[in-house]
Amino acid sequence: MGSSGGIQIPNRLPLLLSHEGVLLPGSTVRFSVDSPRNMQLVSQRLLKGTSLKSTIIGVIPNTRDPGQDIDDLPALHKIGTAGVAVQVVGSNWPKPHYTLLITGLCRFSVTSLLKERPFVLAEVEQLDKLEQYMTPSTHSVSAEDGELGELSQRFYQAAVQLLGMLDMSVPVVAKFRRLLDSLPRETLPDVVASMIRTSNKEKLQVLDAVSLEERFKKALPLLNKQIEGLKLLQKTRKINPDNEKRPLRRLRFNLEDEDEDEDGDDTASLERKVHNANMPDAALKVCRKELKRLKKMPQSMPEYALTRNYLDLMVELPWSKSTKDCLDIRAARTLLDNDHYAMDKLKKRVVEYLAVRQLKTSLKGPILCFVGPPGVGKTSVGRSVARTLGREFHRIALGGVCDQSDIRGHRRTYVGSMPGRIINGLKTVGVNNPVFLLDEVDKLGKSLQGDPAAALLEVLDPEQNHSFTDHYLNVAFDLSQVLFIATANTTATIPPALLDRMEVLQVPGYTQEEKVEIAHRHLIPNQLEQHGLTPQQLHIPQDTTQAIISSYTREAGVRSLERKIGAICRAVAVKVAEGQRLAKTNTVTENSTQHKDCQVKLLIAAPPEMPIVIDHIALKDILGQPLFELEVSERLTLPGVALGLAWTPLGGEIMFVEASRTEGEGQLTLTGQLGDVMKESAHLAISWLRANAKTYQITNMVGGSDPLEGTDIHLHFPAGAVTKDGPSAGVTIVTCLASLFSGRLVRSDVAMTGEITLRGLVLPVGGIKDKVLAAHRAGVRRVILPKRNEKDLEELPANVRADLDFVMAANLDEVLNASIDGGFPGPSGSLTHSQLTSKL
Repeated sequence: MGSSGGIQIPNRLPLLLSHEGVLLPGSTVRFSVDSPRNMQLVSQRLLKGTSLKSTIIGVIPNTRDPGQDIDDLPALHKIGTAGVAVQVVGSNWPKPHYTLLITGLCRFSVTSLLKERPFVLAEVEQLDKLEQYMTPSTHSVSAEDGELGELSQRFYQAAVQLLGMLDMSVPVVAKFRRLLDSLPRETLPDVVASMIRTSNKEKLQVLDAVSLEERFKKALPLLNKQIEGLKLLQKTRKINPDNEKRPLRRLRFNLEDEDEDEDGDDTASLERKVHNANMPDAALKVCRKELKRLKKMPQSMPEYALTRNYLDLMVELPWSKSTKDCLDIRAARTLLDNDHYAMDKLKKRVVEYLAVRQLKTSLKGPILCFVGPPGVGKTSVGRSVARTLGREFHRIALGGVCDQSDIRGHRRTYVGSMPGRIINGLKTVGVNNPVFLLDEVDKLGKSLQGDPAAALLEVLDPEQNHSFTDHYLNVAFDLSQVLFIATANTTATIPPALLDRMEVLQVPGYTQEEKVEIAHRHLIPNQLEQHGLTPQQLHIPQDTTQAIISSYTREAGVRSLERKIGAICRAVAVKVAEGQRLAKTNTVTENSTQHKDCQVKLLIAAPPEMPIVIDHIALKDILGQPLFELEVSERLTLPGVALGLAWTPLGGEIMFVEASRTEGEGQLTLTGQLGDVMKESAHLAISWLRANAKTYQITNMVGGSDPLEGTDIHLHFPAGAVTKDGPSAGVTIVTCLASLFSGRLVRSDVAMTGEITLRGLVLPVGGIKDKVLAAHRAGVRRVILPKRNEKDLEELPANVRADLDFVMAANLDEVLNASIDGGFPGPSGSLTHSQLTSKL
């Protein structure tokens, strides 16, 4: 083997194949192990061994591609280093691997491979004396040893010179000083080459130098190169004295604390960013604590990346960055009017907010909630508000969110933890006073992971959100300067506590006139641009737009209208493209007639005249037959049919109520997917009619005064597949049954809404504007409303109020007189108004 005496390494060694580093005798290096053979070596040899001998392995540089397997002897480097595994750490993140801390003992050469699987086992020959790296030797190289002694002396002096250029307060440099004094001269080339900044190729040259003289010759130029580099750095420092205070710590050492020094600059820059972030004292205290932990933590630990990500997020959050509001109210009003037609109430509220901001700059951001049917522009108004204020805009879609961690974030103890959408949005926009649009707040779900609506309670409370605490940050963040705008289709599914924190602004559907104006101001120009057309190629007159709105769409918003206009643009785009093709074909045909030999017959059509005007005939060709016809008058031709008004999240709708009676046992049948409230309204109407049958001269089929005696009544609400519920069908059911019992027709131009009491009073209901607009769309001329809803008529457009005749009813007598054709035979003067007054 090697020397005849002293400590020997085993004849057979398991080999650790290293792709990333070179281990030299006397140095300590950290290796990451993740290849199958190396993993087997650690698990079967190092972890199961009990003796010191079992911890000695051979580290040999692998000269093949890291992705390939080792199949033959020439693939291995011929010389390696025997080392003892000082520490073994296992981890499963980001993938299963071991981290080994190995101290080099001596060189060896591979004589033969004994086995290759599950790990490489080789027969080796020791090349160095082991004692020289373990204890100081008395047989050091001296100056009397000729050329070798001279090399040794030069090398030692160069090492002392390098040491003098370094900062002794650094722990690694102090360790270098101790090693230089205690180790024998023959070990210095290996130890110094492993500590100074050298490439793996240069370390391989030192490893391959088996003879001591050659080793000194290979390591000395590397040491001199390091000294020259430091001299150059010192000259630069003299030119730029600002850097004088910074110690010379750029020298990299491959010792146990290599990771700390390697990442020193990175951590220092992160520390500077933390101090420059202008965060509150509480957040700064947490960041400093995390920075201390980060400096002590090796990079191989999974928690290192988690802590680093946390600090990066804390630095990027806009603790004190904000944008200045544009407080020009006239310009804001003009911008809102240009972006949106109608919506007066919303635009008025935004201008009020701007005016208050101009007078008092420290206003807490209000929480506005736009409630209305789809397609009326709630989201786009939020975007326009941000433009008006000159703030950043961020939209958070809450539809379908059923995990409270989406709002509040996850605890950092969980794998894959991340901050909530509020903090993420602030990081994205980079300022602490943006406009946040919480879209579809009524579509929040609830699951085993918690209630996100409850998590929003703190976010949407101006008195609490100045100290909003995200679970990931675990530090309070001030949200009081954020302007939150929520949108919803209905307030019915919003929890009461959450609804209480928001200022609800109703956004009703558009009238037909408003839709025509919106189409010609916004929708048609946008669709022309999207389809590559110009106004010189396509013209849609206003009466055509009116026909699209009334016959092809029935909605509160304008999304379907925009789709129909898009369909017209696509049809016209085909004609325009064909016309351009025909024009080119005509040119080619004229040129080809000059050649007598070519007899080609082409069917030449003239390009269409521009612009293409869409009239009613073209509309029917493109969109097909009308989808909606006005059928109100056709369906009110028999007694027992009345027209009611209903509110839905999609806007107002008209609703028919039909009744029939047959001989029977006095049973009431209700059909049409009715909810409990509407069923109760039907029973209420029957009870009122039975109680007042004599007064109104109502008889049954056999001539008695009780309408239900010997009579079965069937009440049906058409569109049976649609679920219907609500308190506003009472007057409609009474009118329908009164028409049925009396044989009198209900007027074909009357629609009604209102709740009733058992004493015959008409109570107010909601959604008046949407219901009246639905009646106006359907061509109704008279609308019966509860008297206490008279105040809601102020919200209606002037042209709608002018077109309709409103009857404000306080009791059912007035309803029946206004709705039954020719009036209804009321009580013969014996019933006074005071008797109808409720005692409740």
